Amino acid sequence: MPRRHALIAIGVVAAGTTALLASPPAGQPWDEPLVVAGELVFPEGHRIPKAMTRTEARFIGEAGIVSSRSGTAPPIGPIRCASEYEPMQGIILAWEGYTTILRQMAAHITTTGEADVYVACDSSSEANSARSSMINAGADPDRVFTFVHPTDTVWIRDWGPRYIYEGNCRAIVDHTYNRPRPSDDSWSSWFDGQVGHAFYEHELVHGGGNFHLNGAGVSAATRLINNENGSLSDAQIIAIWRDYQNVETYLHDPFPTNVDSTQHIDMWMQIVDEHEIIISDWPTAAGSTQDNICDWATGYYQGLGWTVHRTPAFDSGWSHFTYTNMVICNDLVLLPVYDDISDTYDNQALATVQAALPNHTIVQIVCDDLAYSAGVMHCISMHMPKHVGGVYPTTCVRLPLEGSVFEAGETIVTNWISDDDEFDVNVIDVELSTDGGATWTVIAASSQDDGFHSFAAPNIGTTMAQVRVIAHDGDGNVGGSAGAMFTIESDVMAGDVNGDGSVDVNDLLLVVGQFGCASGCSADVDGDGMVTAADILVVLANWSL
Repeated sequence: MPRRHALIAIGVVAAGTTALLASPPAGQPWDEPLVVAGELVFPEGHRIPKAMTRTEARFIGEAGIVSSRSGTAPPIGPIRCASEYEPMQGIILAWEGYTTILRQMAAHITTTGEADVYVACDSSSEANSARSSMINAGADPDRVFTFVHPTDTVWIRDWGPRYIYEGNCRAIVDHTYNRPRPSDDSWSSWFDGQVGHAFYEHELVHGGGNFHLNGAGVSAATRLINNENGSLSDAQIIAIWRDYQNVETYLHDPFPTNVDSTQHIDMWMQIVDEHEIIISDWPTAAGSTQDNICDWATGYYQGLGWTVHRTPAFDSGWSHFTYTNMVICNDLVLLPVYDDISDTYDNQALATVQAALPNHTIVQIVCDDLAYSAGVMHCISMHMPKHVGGVYPTTCVRLPLEGSVFEAGETIVTNWISDDDEFDVNVIDVELSTDGGATWTVIAASSQDDGFHSFAAPNIGTTMAQVRVIAHDGDGNVGGSAGAMFTIESDVMAGDVNGDGSVDVNDLLLVVGQFGCASGCSADVDGDGMVTAADILVVLANWSL
């Protein structure tokens, strides 16, 4: 549903002052939204820039955009944030202007990139038109998927779904969009309902283009994030990203707003491997603020042991011409080139990217129109990482937590999430093991995949209890995983191996019969994972004859 919005300043310059983007570059096309009956309206086909427009700034006044998200609890399971250079299932786009570039992107992503495109469309008729347009441009028809739900703008990098892996399942982390564009801001939560991924939202006001990361928990943003979240300290901002995405974030200085009105980090860097990065250089603006920021960042990452590649960049009349704002998709790189920039620099950028990504096919696409509107191709795309199970569904069992203790008969609540390559988990089975996964008992079969199931703890004393959730998809594929170990405390007396209420020779014979057993041992009365003399001593100590 639409979110409540107030103002955010369009950017911060190095001194901390604010600046508004008053007008587009001279003679270049972009459009302002309309104000109709007291509401902002983004007419179809309007070329709304990535930066906040004058109309939006006037509409929301000076209160600042306030996060309307109460937020969800952070993920429970093990988290890893997906990087852009990893295997991708698809790229998410929004069909809102700039369709010539979108058509080319879709054609290359679905063929050379061997990935799907998921395209946000405002209506069924627009979806049909967009699909035909992309296929006519060369897109693989089997890889083009449209999703009908209103959006305001094309800049899906800023408002679209950010993916993490929770265990072996993909999940979405969302934020409040730093523009007064409510259809954009609410789209990720709607999209989550279509693909069935776990969904989390934190309290940061943010634009997703101001965030880059590798696959090993290192991330970067500019201090625009401080301006957008003035009530939060550096430590609090970094902690939010750590809690929801398991990354440690370095906050870089932003560019001056007259150079880059968005102040987003993806306009001047791109992480291409775990310890490898491309950073802009400024051949015609040596010693400028933006050049110093990029040079300092180069030294910073080199100091971490990273390999740093440099590409040229330029600004002219509020337009930022960058090559780092590229799209990596599997073995494909979509690299911007510009009619307004010398071919010499296009060729230098191509050579740099070829050196950084030698096993990739690099496709150059003319992006002047996007640059005039304060973004490039990375700004209009969002990555969906590949499902790790291939065609087999996966699960992540989040509850019970490791080390939890339950008494016999107590209600155990288990919680899980699931994932599938075709977003098609039908039913699940819930199973319990009391011997560390050696054997399993079904406690719920062919149940609804709603994420929760409750059952009574059996009267079996164990420190090696686990829950396993098995998912079934629409094609008949099966897969899943077990959760953490927990304890069940039995009310059966110690040493009563057979559970008949007394400790006697029958229990002693069971221990002797399993002596040396190290897996699935019912006679392991002391719970140390093996039947030894210590178990015989427990029986003798509790002898009831």
